[in-house]
Amino acid sequence: MNQYRSSFFRSLSLGILSYLGVWYLIYFVSQNHAIPDPLVTISNMWTTKEVLFLHTSASTLRILAALFFSIIVGVPTGILLSTYPQLDRIISPLLYFLYPLPKVALLPVLMLFWGLGDFSKILLLFSIIVLQMIVLVRDGANRIPKNYQKTMTNFHASTWQRIYYLMLPAVFPHILVSLRTSIGIALASLFFAENYATQYGLGYLILSSWTKMDYVEMFSGIFCIALLGFLFFQVIDFLERFSYRS
Repeated sequence: MNQYRSSFFRSLSLGILSYLGVWYLIYFVSQNHAIPDPLVTISNMWTTKEVLFLHTSASTLRILAALFFSIIVGVPTGILLSTYPQLDRIISPLLYFLYPLPKVALLPVLMLFWGLGDFSKILLLFSIIVLQMIVLVRDGANRIPKNYQKTMTNFHASTWQRIYYLMLPAVFPHILVSLRTSIGIALASLFFAENYATQYGLGYLILSSWTKMDYVEMFSGIFCIALLGFLFFQVIDFLERFSYRS
């Protein structure tokens, strides 16, 4: 754990310094008032840390709720499609039709049915993550060697034993790949979704700051989104290392 903690802070420091380095380069090259001084922005973030914490917490809770329900629905569905090929042949065309559809386009429909509150925003993020998870989990389960399945059958393993001891360990890396890919898309979509009937959220903060031409506050929100994405990826990396050690 100590080794992971030191690795985390080393990666965090390197990430922040690299981010600030690119930011400073753009700041000096562009000489545009819309790109604020990074040190001024960091100082403002410390001054307004309570407000930033509220906005960041609201966005984090929405993403965590979407991730939770995506795992609860996506993993069993992917395993089910792998277990029953006939069902897969029926469901897969629908998945392939919905998969490339930009889910942000569904936000007005979701708001019409479920209102302007958090539920419609979480449902939007859920629709982004769950489809990818279903496809990757199904493909991961399909790649399990046939002799492994035969071994479980020879030992008269029950369906739950087959899922717990064979399928879940096999599809776990695919779950992590799905989370890595979808978190970035979810954060981008959350920025769009939080601009409707929302008082707290990083998307709301960035757009409201932009309309007020408060670019320091706007870049504070952008930095918080980058930091939030970094933390999510670090958690996924930790789960991956832990699974390999286990």
